[in-house]
Amino acid sequence: MASTPTQGADAVEETVERIRELNEQILEAGKKAGGAYLSAYEKALQSIADYQEQIAQQTDVEWVSTIVDAQARFTRELTKLYVSTGRELLK
Repeated sequence: MASTPTQGADAVEETVERIRELNEQILEAGKKAGGAYLSAYEKALQSIADYQEQIAQQTDVEWVSTIVDAQARFTRELTKLYVSTGRELLK
């Protein structure tokens, strides 16, 4: 039994649709993985900034405290910028 041009076109269209769906699933999985990475990265850097703040509070040397506190603030701001930009790109 020979296939007609309409059957061939239908088969091609079905294949194209399955490929589109698969691509959408891959993109969605990539977005989820990217979001999970950004969340883990944010959490790790927030922990570092928390540790820096603890050190700044524990030292008796004022200039060291000032520098370490500034570093903690810088770490928080950089993290905030990086993560928000990354999340915006994942949309």
